[in-house]
Amino acid sequence: MFLPDALEVLAAKKRICLPLGLEPVAPLIDTPPPPAATARARAFAIAAGNEALIRSCVAVIANLSPFRGVSADVGTVYEVGLARGLGLALFAYTCDPRDYAARVLADPDGLDIEDFGLSDNLMIEGGIAGAGGTFLRVSAPSADPWRDLGTFTACARAAAAALAARPR
Repeated sequence: MFLPDALEVLAAKKRICLPLGLEPVAPLIDTPPPPAATARARAFAIAAGNEALIRSCVAVIANLSPFRGVSADVGTVYEVGLARGLGLALFAYTCDPRDYAARVLADPDGLDIEDFGLSDNLMIEGGIAGAGGTFLRVSAPSADPWRDLGTFTACARAAAAALAARPR
């Protein structure tokens, strides 16, 4: 979403999904940001469009690589939570092989740092597992986690296989 070439990256991901039998939707492509009177109104219109896209899906594939810090993008995590609440199938990946605890050196307030051997907060991976989904983690760091189509492709293949195996 935040890449200067976001439309190209999203289009490439769509091209990966189609031969797998997945019908992808992507913000910016399927719900272009609308004009609005204020930045706040535009932000809320984008949020509503993203939620509508999720509601139109049977599954979500999310990039949960650390974003601007040690954890996944909070907006993406919100979308994963929304999808879980809607009962959608969930699939996710991260291009960072480290556990969450390895990325957090210390808490400035002295609070405990959860160390369950997970990539991020236990509720994220727990929700994906609870939905019967797959969470993929690379074995070596990706040079460009936002354009890493190899990890995305592996996740899309896992999603396609799981969705094809579901009773209709």
